[in-house]
Parts: sequence; structure tokens; C-alpha cells
Amino acid sequence: MRRPVYLDYNATTPVDPRVLERMLPYFTERFGNPASKGHTYGLEAEAAVEVAREQVAALLGADPDSLIFTSGATEALNLAIKGVAEASRHRGQHIVTVQTEHAAVLEACRALERRGWQVTYLPVDAQGRLDPDALETALTPQTVLVAVMWANNETGVLHPIEEVARRTQAHGVPLLVDATQAVGKIPVSVEGIDLLVCSAHKFYGPKGAGVLYVRRRPPLRLVPLLDGGGHEQGLRSGTLNVPAIVGMG
Repeated sequence: MRRPVYLDYNATTPVDPRVLERMLPYFTERFGNPASKGHTYGLEAEAAVEVAREQVAALLGADPDSLIFTSGATEALNLAIKGVAEASRHRGQHIVTVQTEHAAVLEACRALERRGWQVTYLPVDAQGRLDPDALETALTPQTVLVAVMWANNETGVLHPIEEVARRTQAHGVPLLVDATQAVGKIPVSVEGIDLLVCSAHKFYGPKGAGVLYVRRRPPLRLVPLLDGGGHEQGLRSGTLNVPAIVGMG
């Protein structure tokens, strides 16, 4: 039976054969746990993860030490939103986002609302774009985070991220950018952005690997979602998915 033509690349892309080739050894002969630093197998896996971290950092114009590997964009977005909210609740409990964000952002915000946070959901214009003036008007002294996607997963609309970043910086409010649909399609840089998220399977990498960029200077504090062995600078405990991370790199 002939398969239909696939046009849903915003949902996922196939793994490029070159990516798969790079991943395969880490399922078999290079199967070590990167947290096991007492033998060659673990050190080999750790080195592969760090190479991938440097590769993704180069793509984003980021410091490799500022990247946290996750299982994908949904986990990264939840860590960013809930992590900043918990760490900043002594300063305020208000978040600003956009009505057309991905469900991972909207549902994370609604979960915080059920626990007492206030969330402002900004509308978009007839073209689906956010008005930076409306964003600035929504900011209050209690606002601890602004979350705006770079490119919309359903319409392809690009929000004016550089202008949004200027507004949030002027008010000293951290900006989270969901760049899942932007990375690999348009130039993306973390300059002026405090937190940024992307996922490997949107640009010919495997499912199961994502990244959260966290600004390091000045340091931005997050409370981790997971308790455990303190992997990924204590922000994402759990054995790393080495083959997927290698594929993302």
C-alpha cells in the first residue's frame, strides 16, 4: 500500500540517516551511563553528551554550561515556568503569556493558577501577532515571568521576540521563549533572552531530547521539578538519554 505524502513537519520530522548513524553506537557498544565516572564506559558517554551540548550551544549562540538536557520541549517548558514561579514566589505570583501558546505553556500556567498564581493571557491581532505594547501594559511589580513563543506551531506566525525582549529587560522580568518551531528554520539566538526551549525531533533529530537554556549571568534561579541524583546541574535529575542527546547534537 502506498503511504500518503507527509506534510506535518511542525508535528515531527523523520530522523536524518546521518543522525541515526551517529546515534547507533550509543545503544550498543557505547552504552555507558554518563553519571558513572569511575570507568571508561561512563566517561565515554559523558564525553558524547558534552560534545552534543557544545553543538547545540553553537546553534543557539549560548554558553554550553547554560544548557539543560530534558526529554523534550514539554518538560523543558514545565521546568522553566514552574521552576521560575516557585523560585520567585516571594517577589510575586504573576505570569504573562499569550492565548495562542502551545498547550505545554498554557496547561503549565493553568496548573499554577490552581495553586494561587495569577496569569494574564494576552490576545493576538488579526494576523496572530502579539502587540508588544499590550505586553508591556500587562506587566506589574508582581510579574515574575513572561512566556512568548518565537514561531507558532499551527500558523507559523513569528512574534517580535527582539522587541518583546527589550520590553521585558526594561522591566527586569525574565523572558521565556518557546523556540521549538523556530530552531532549524530561522536564525535563533539567546541574546536578550533569559530562558529558551527547543526539541530535537522538530529538526531531523530523535524524539525524546530537548533543551532548556537558562541565563547564567546574572544567574536565574529555578526550582527543579524532579528530585534525584542531581543531574544537569541539579535541575533535571535522571539518567540522560545519551543516544537521543547525541542525535540532537
